[in-house]
Amino acid sequence: MTETPKFYIVKRPVGNCEILPLAQLEEQNPSIIEKWGPYDSAEDAIARRIGLIRAGKCQPQ
Repeated sequence: MTETPKFYIVKRPVGNCEILPLAQLEEQNPSIIEKWGPYDSAEDAIARRIGLIRAGKCQPQ
């Protein structure tokens, strides 16, 4: 049985938040200020990112 990829929301130094799969998250660790997750799907991570933008934790892109 294959494991589904996990997604994370990461905050960059400029204040924008991106959604990255776990594989990319491990590669880009130095430029991450804060991270949230894991989420089971990209759609779930998108919904959470919208909530973070509304809460003022992230800037819209």
